[in-house]
Amino acid sequence: MSIRTVSLYNTLSKKSSPFEPIEPGKVGLYCCGPTVYNYQHIGNLRTYIFEDLLARTLRYAGYKVKHVMNITDVGHLVSDADDGDDKMLLAAKREGKKSEEIADYYTEIFFEHCETLNILRPDVVCKATEHISQMIALIEKLEQKGFAYQAGGNVYFDVAKFNRYGELANLDTSQLQAGARVEADQNKHNPLDFALWFTKSKFDGQELQWDSPWGRGYPGWHIECSAMAIAYLGESFDIHCGGIDHIPVHHTNEIAQSECATDKQFAKVWMHGGFLVTAKQEKMSKSTGEFLTLDRLIERKIDPMSYRLFCMSSSYRQELSWSWDALAGAEKALNNIKSSVIALKSQGATKLADNTQLSAEARELLTKFETAIFDDLSFPRAIAELHAANNNKAIPPNDKLTLLLTFDLVLGLGMNQWQDVQEDIPAEVTAHAEARLEARKNKNFAEADRLRDEILALGYQVKDNASGYEIIKG
Repeated sequence: MSIRTVSLYNTLSKKSSPFEPIEPGKVGLYCCGPTVYNYQHIGNLRTYIFEDLLARTLRYAGYKVKHVMNITDVGHLVSDADDGDDKMLLAAKREGKKSEEIADYYTEIFFEHCETLNILRPDVVCKATEHISQMIALIEKLEQKGFAYQAGGNVYFDVAKFNRYGELANLDTSQLQAGARVEADQNKHNPLDFALWFTKSKFDGQELQWDSPWGRGYPGWHIECSAMAIAYLGESFDIHCGGIDHIPVHHTNEIAQSECATDKQFAKVWMHGGFLVTAKQEKMSKSTGEFLTLDRLIERKIDPMSYRLFCMSSSYRQELSWSWDALAGAEKALNNIKSSVIALKSQGATKLADNTQLSAEARELLTKFETAIFDDLSFPRAIAELHAANNNKAIPPNDKLTLLLTFDLVLGLGMNQWQDVQEDIPAEVTAHAEARLEARKNKNFAEADRLRDEILALGYQVKDNASGYEIIKG
C-alpha cells in the first residue's frame, strides 16, 4: 500500500508541512496520558479524541503507527512546575484510600470513557510507577554530563546549561528570570530549574517512594515522560502530543532534559490540542471543582458519539466553545447520519469490495474528505463532506454506504455497529408510525398528528428524518 502525504502543524516550527517520518512507513507517536487522581473531564477527553483522530488518519494514510501513552500515577504536583502537593497524595487524603487504589480506579474509569467514545486503546500504555529504573538511569546520565545538580537532597535540571530552553513556547528566559517570584524551593540555582528527583519532600505522607543513588524518594513529573517515551520509541521519534497547556512547562522541560541526555532531537513534530472553553470563555478545569464528565452526558441520555462529533466541529488546535445547545446540534446531526446508515442497511445496501468501484460522484466526495483530513486534520471540512455525501440522493445505496463506512475508518463514530433496533418496538407502534408516514406523504397532516399522539400515548416518540422516521422510547 502506498503512503499518502499528510501535512501536520508543528508547534516547534510554528508551521504546517508534509510529515516525513524518521523511518519510512512507520510512525512513533507519544501522547501524554492522564494523571489519574480524579475523573477526566470532557475537556481532557477532547485532547484524547484529537490524538485518536491523528492515529486513525496516519493509519488510513498507510503508516504503521506505534501509539504510546503514559499513565501518571506519581510525581505530578498541583502546578505543572514544582509547586504544591502531589495530586495523587491529595486524592488519597480526599477519598481515604491508598494512592495505588486511587490510580487503579481512575485509570479504569478513564479507559471505560475512552472505549465509550470509540477512542482506540494505544499500542502501549505505560505507568510511571513501573518505570522508575528508567527514570533513575536518565537522571544519572544528566548528572554525569553536568546538566543536573544536587541540592537539599533533591536533584534538579540546570536550565542555564541548555541554551535552547523555551524554544517550543517562544519563552524569553531572561524576562522570566527577571520577573520570577521568590521560589518556595530555595534549593534551586535558578527559579526556572526543575526537579528531576525528590528526596526531601515538601509535604508529609508521600506513600510511593523508591531507593535511588540520591536517597529514597520519587521522580519529578517531567522526567517520567522522557524516560517512558525513550524506552518505547527510542531517543528520537516522530510525534509528541498533548494539551496546549503542556507547552510552556511540561513539554519544554521534556525537550531540555531529553536532548541534553541523548544529544539528539527528542521529537520531530509536536502537536497540541486546544482547550474546551465555557460560556465565560474559561477553560474547563478540575481545579474549580466544577467540571463535566462523560457520565454527566450519559445521565442526560446523550449519545457519547454526539460529543465526539461535536469535537470535530472545530480545528483541534483552536479553542472549542462548550454549550448544551451546541451539543444538541451535534446530536441532531449524528441522529440524521445514523438514521441514513441504518436505513441503507435495512434496505439491503452492502459495502463495495473496493473503493475503486465507487461512482464518479462518490469518488469525488471521498477525494475531498481525504484532502481535508490530510491537511492538518481539518475535520470541520471532513464533516462537511460527510454531510454532503449523506444528503446526496444521486449516489446509489451501495456507494453511499461504502462512502460513509470508509469515512468512519477515520471519524470513529461506530457506524459498523449501527443497527435497526425497531424490532423490539411493539407492532402497534410501528403500524401507527407507518400509517403516519403515509398520511404525511398524502399531506393529510391532521391524520398524521392524530397518529403521532397515539404513538405518544403508547410511550414512544416518532421523529422525522431523511430516511423517513425514527421511533424512540419515552
